[in-house]
Amino acid sequence: MTIGTSLFLIAVGAILRYATNFHVKGVDMDEVGLILMIIGIVGFVISLLYELIWAGERSRWYRYSGRGRYGPDDPTY
Repeated sequence: MTIGTSLFLIAVGAILRYATNFHVKGVDMDEVGLILMIIGIVGFVISLLYELIWAGERSRWYRYSGRGRYGPDDPTY
């Protein structure tokens, strides 16, 4: 789940929980909105951890592997 998808789920969940006034027989729309917001928040945290931890590992590997990020002739190294 990406950051955009997580934000979308949080927004849809908040709309269902706080901004709607309709009822579906057998389904509590407030609870559905709360569940979507919780799933969105968990997905957002996981995507941030992925971006900050695993993407950072890739950039450190390029820095310490003895060559530049864009190849052996990288002038920025």
